[in-house]
Amino acid sequence: MKNRMCDMFGIDIPVFAFSHCRDVVVEVSKAGGLGVLGMARMGPERLREELKWIDQHIEGRPYGIDVLMPSTYSDAGDLKYDIDRLMPPEHVAFVRKLIDDAGIPQLPQGEKDAIVRKLLGELSFTPAESMQMIDVALEHPIKLIVNALGSPPPELVEKAHSRGIRVAALAGKPKHALQHKARGCDFVIAVGTEAGGHTGNVTSMVLWPRIVDAAAPLPVLGAGGVGRGRQLAAALALGCEGAWCGSIWLKTAQSEVIPEIKEKFFAAEAEDAVLTRSVTGKPCRTLRSAFTDAYEQPGAPVPLAAPLQNILWWAEGRTRVERVRARDFLTYPVGQLVGDMTAAASVKDVIYDMLTELLETQERLRQMLD
Repeated sequence: MKNRMCDMFGIDIPVFAFSHCRDVVVEVSKAGGLGVLGMARMGPERLREELKWIDQHIEGRPYGIDVLMPSTYSDAGDLKYDIDRLMPPEHVAFVRKLIDDAGIPQLPQGEKDAIVRKLLGELSFTPAESMQMIDVALEHPIKLIVNALGSPPPELVEKAHSRGIRVAALAGKPKHALQHKARGCDFVIAVGTEAGGHTGNVTSMVLWPRIVDAAAPLPVLGAGGVGRGRQLAAALALGCEGAWCGSIWLKTAQSEVIPEIKEKFFAAEAEDAVLTRSVTGKPCRTLRSAFTDAYEQPGAPVPLAAPLQNILWWAEGRTRVERVRARDFLTYPVGQLVGDMTAAASVKDVIYDMLTELLETQERLRQMLD
């Protein structure tokens, strides 16, 4: 294909793949798209290892990184390692009781502090934490930096552009796109509510053309509900120059997701991808679980501001849940596309099927219009 996004990065197909898995990033870039590594769940040292591995395997193809730099947040500082001092006691008690009542074992007494500290040390949510990660990434030949929450700060845009690195940001409203444009972003990613992770309330069908108009002349990628060729065709028809895909890669053999969560994906319907503040403190679409259900019950506390709610879940819930793989409580950010994810596939198969269906759609439309 030939369009502005392909020309901008020297890629063959305008499919941008967000993933926390280095293998997915590499496979998509080698297939002609552009892989983007999500960095919010790894510390600086692990990031350095991941990027070094990508550099060794990606065969010179372009790739990027994705960070979280929200404009509104609560900075916990070093207190994030001391939950009892940081959090309101009623919130800590609610989560602990929920996990205890489910019969999920406590962490080993002598290991708890080290386990929690290690896990929370890999959580990058504030601008300061993300800038530290970006400095590590700049040691590598990245071609793109994407901010998943808010507009990137001017100093980041300037630093990236001085190195020939493109900058983009996700937008759930036209006003967000205008803010990104004013900050000097090279393109905008329009994220419909169908998407996994942090998202708004407007559907892709309505949002994409509005952001295309607002961001002009910048190119726009359509995100939220894109996992097959017909959906890519819809994004192109609505004025986007390509697609930003995340959830579809979770079903692949290369995905970082554990088998128990994949099994839940394959059994889920679109409605099981719920929009909740219970996991991060901001609206985040994730796989329904006993944890997200608990916050919907009468008497449940209102989720804390980000990233405090995220820290609470990671420290008091996720550590214990994932240690024993307690199925009812296992969750993972995923979009409504999960209802179409019924079996595993390779990254190459996903790309091939997407392009095949795109061409079939093009031919069907040509026949209809003729």
